[in-house]
Amino acid sequence: MDAQIYKYVGAYAHTMKGTLIAFTVPTGKDRVRASGFAKMFYGQATSSHEGRYRYWRRGLLDDIPYNKLIRGVVIVREEDADQIIGFLREHSAQIQVRVVELNAEDRRALEL
Repeated sequence: MDAQIYKYVGAYAHTMKGTLIAFTVPTGKDRVRASGFAKMFYGQATSSHEGRYRYWRRGLLDDIPYNKLIRGVVIVREEDADQIIGFLREHSAQIQVRVVELNAEDRRALEL
């Protein structure tokens, strides 16, 4: 095999796959529902007693490595996709799922 072709093929031999999940949750103008979903999904920094006590309200993605690209688009490991998709379906989200090749930034975010 030609060395250039082998080098080209070798570059893709060790690529890892991830799952891109794009979603939108139909909350309309209901800000309370939208905020509640974001808390359950992403988690939230919260404080009480005029900022004296600070804590993190845990969300689903606190236990799952992910890379958030933009609002409503995350890349996760293939083995974590079903859990996220199930959660999104429970919240009547419109979902699009694709298998993608992970770049270096994705692999760091997904702890691979």
